[in-house]
Amino acid sequence: MVLEENPKSALDRKKIQPRRASVSDFCPPPLGPLTCETVKRGTENDRLGKQRDSMFQNHLILKSELGRTQRRCARIPGSDFVYGLSLRGTDGGVPEAIGHWQVMPPKIYKKKENPKDFVTMNYRGIKAGLRTAKEHYLYRQHHDVRRKEAEGNRFQRDPPRLPDDRTYGRPYRPSTPISEILQHRFGDLWVEQQRQDIEVVKEKRKQKQRAKNYDTRTVLLRKHLVPVKQDSLWHMPRFEKKAVPHLVTFPSLTEKEKAFTAQEIEAPVRRGPLAQGIYTIVS
Repeated sequence: MVLEENPKSALDRKKIQPRRASVSDFCPPPLGPLTCETVKRGTENDRLGKQRDSMFQNHLILKSELGRTQRRCARIPGSDFVYGLSLRGTDGGVPEAIGHWQVMPPKIYKKKENPKDFVTMNYRGIKAGLRTAKEHYLYRQHHDVRRKEAEGNRFQRDPPRLPDDRTYGRPYRPSTPISEILQHRFGDLWVEQQRQDIEVVKEKRKQKQRAKNYDTRTVLLRKHLVPVKQDSLWHMPRFEKKAVPHLVTFPSLTEKEKAFTAQEIEAPVRRGPLAQGIYTIVS
């Protein structure tokens, strides 16, 4: 079953539809300069005394209006004015382009003159017997010598032979692995590289601290004193010779050492200042 639409309801729906915004609604035309007639009383640009239209065309005198864009003090031409530069065709246009074939004339390059060879001219002038600067100047005017073509050219006539399989241009950039980008692999590698660099710096500092410090001459003189020869004290001649004991009670030197060792062992239990008295008795 098909329901027929009422024509009156369709007309009402067209009337209810909102109006579409035009370009002038989004971008309104710029505000033109004010005049004495358009200035209202109590506004920002209202002035006491005599007013002239030229006063509202000076951007230094014109005040900003509240809630409005800045006015341009210059008058804008009408709608029939065309902005830009108008170019008129002087080459005949399309008919002339279709009627004949335009041929570009060949460009004529002038042969470059080689520079003068002053070394050769000076050498020949001296060989001819010239001495003063004026004589050399006149000699160069009549005996002009130019450099060879190979010397005047910047590039060699025969360029070097390059291999046939040579590829010109820069190499193409390698493809970026998307998996490493998603895993943030490049950031992890950078952090690891920074840690390695820090470890290298620390190791260098340790090696500098372990390195041998070379002492100065002052420090060496303090550590290694210069030996000074000490002279023996003066003695009387009769005391220079060592006295020989008159009585020897020990049969040998070994027995003497044993006796002194035994005395040192028994010294704590003997009386007297020299620990040679009787034994101490503990009651």
